Amino acid sequence: MSKAKVLYNNNSEKVRAFYNDHTEKFLAVYGNIIQAFRTDNVSIYLDYTIKSAQFKKGEHLLDAGCGICGPAVYFAENVSDIRIDACTISEVQAEKAKSLIKNSNQIESVFILNEDYHKIDKVYNLESYDCVYFLESFGHSNQKNMLIDACWNVLKPGGRLYIKDLFKRLSDDEWEQLRIDQICDQIDNAYQYYIPNLNEVLDKIRSKGFVLNFVKIPEVDLSTFEHLKISNDFQNLFDIGKITSWDDYIFPIDFLEIYATKPIKDNMKDMHLYFMNK
Repeated sequence: MSKAKVLYNNNSEKVRAFYNDHTEKFLAVYGNIIQAFRTDNVSIYLDYTIKSAQFKKGEHLLDAGCGICGPAVYFAENVSDIRIDACTISEVQAEKAKSLIKNSNQIESVFILNEDYHKIDKVYNLESYDCVYFLESFGHSNQKNMLIDACWNVLKPGGRLYIKDLFKRLSDDEWEQLRIDQICDQIDNAYQYYIPNLNEVLDKIRSKGFVLNFVKIPEVDLSTFEHLKISNDFQNLFDIGKITSWDDYIFPIDFLEIYATKPIKDNMKDMHLYFMNK
């Protein structure tokens, strides 16, 4: 077995164990929407996600790393006739998702699968989705190239890849970058995360053949923004990734959205016509 395969399996098992052990704690603080970057009224951010990811009536979506399906249920309640296939590697989350879907009367719209999202192109139909989206779940992968390949395989031509996540900040100050790296390592260790390097992710998306539509900071009215208070409460309450000193603390990440499209054109010589013909 290759070294890469061993790393992949080990990371998946660690993520599964982390959420099996800690989902109840997340729910106690975050509720059904386990996202750090959010508004005080989380429905404002979910409405923004619908607009930013361009979810449309009748679409077939794939929620990769869905938690307990809080966002998926909300989207199904607010976008007509969509079908969302959702997957989580955690058995605990999958069972709670089933209950939430049933209690929300969305059993005809949201379908949960207990599966590793690296395998979406093995367990779901190829070229069948209008959008694959990650809401602060992409960073749990330590095989991001494999994951982007899998997304490409399940997306229809013209389908969309949408990632909202935290990315490591960069600094031209050597000491500051070392401190950023150190804090990111602490976050990774605490949450079984591999905070993405934006440039590496974009290089893979572009080399795969996706058209990069935008990379941006989420356009949320700052007066509605939650300012990570819930995340701080979670750290302090459960001592997971807790910040022990603010003396030399540097905010280490940027929250960003990535939106990319799988071209309808297969012939690369026609790519310059993509935006006129999509």
